[in-house]
Amino acid sequence: MKVIVVGATGNVGTSVLQALEAEPLVTSIVGVARRRPRWSPGPKTTWHAADVADDDLTAVFEGAGAVVHLAWLFQPTRDPAITWRANVLGSMAVFRSVAQARVPVLVHASSVGAYSPGPKDRRVDESWPTHGWPRAAYGREKAYVERVLDVFERDHPDTRVVRMRPAFIFKREAASEQRRLFGGPFLPGKMMRRVPLIPDIPGLRVQALHASDAAEAYRLAIVSDVSGAFNLAAEPVLGPAELAELFGARLVPLSPWLARSAVAAGWHARLIPSSPGLLEMALNLPILDTTRARTELGWQPQYGAAQAMREMLDGLAGGAGMDTPPLAPGHLKEEFTTGVGAKP
Repeated sequence: MKVIVVGATGNVGTSVLQALEAEPLVTSIVGVARRRPRWSPGPKTTWHAADVADDDLTAVFEGAGAVVHLAWLFQPTRDPAITWRANVLGSMAVFRSVAQARVPVLVHASSVGAYSPGPKDRRVDESWPTHGWPRAAYGREKAYVERVLDVFERDHPDTRVVRMRPAFIFKREAASEQRRLFGGPFLPGKMMRRVPLIPDIPGLRVQALHASDAAEAYRLAIVSDVSGAFNLAAEPVLGPAELAELFGARLVPLSPWLARSAVAAGWHARLIPSSPGLLEMALNLPILDTTRARTELGWQPQYGAAQAMREMLDGLAGGAGMDTPPLAPGHLKEEFTTGVGAKP
């Protein structure tokens, strides 16, 4: 089949292309991105430059067996109108083109961030409410697109729709991008292999997985006949103690209020790109039960959560990246001149 990957040059998209290149049932791949990269994963892949918020992709989707929708803007958190236009209106345009081109399979990148606040002492499955965290644009937008997909599935019952809801996704080659998106130019990447202190914040329990494992879930969704939502995360759940061991750091008790105040001060001073709402969202995310992905999709992650995060930290220390516009290393001067977190 022919597969279209929208948003193909980022952290997950590059890994999805690599997984599809190795899949015998996939005969051709079209990577759609705003900026055409020099990198290519293999002979099956061609590139198409387009902005999901501006360009009609119906003709590109014609004859495709599946569309994977990954395109998403995390920044600028200071101007949610920009991210809403790209993420919500852009997703609606992609879904409309899928319907008009009569593509039989749509695989959408939702997120753990779509979930409503949930427990930290037990796991939730895919039936947990997806209303997001209202004070973070990321959570609002992921949740809104879930509602858009509800309507899409009602109106287009012949299209098989899969929603991936992964935890935090890491790989070495995405380290520079993730520093720009969340840490900013003042984050000392080369010192991240070992930091002295980790805040022991109540509610700080996160899940993670490697980008190649996320890509494998997308590949399985394309070549199987599953539908619906799938939680994706590797083991174990990472709390303050596990993070302190990973970083070789000492735990320091810190209240959520103080943590939020520190992030808010840095964000308002334009020292960091991450908004305080993102921290609030992270502290309120539920712990995901991945039973459905493992049993119905046949998904089994090859990397542990700490292993995926360690690879990202090593990438930060080495300034790792890839030859695609989102993942390219460097850009420190551009970050300062355009404003921390101001450039999408």
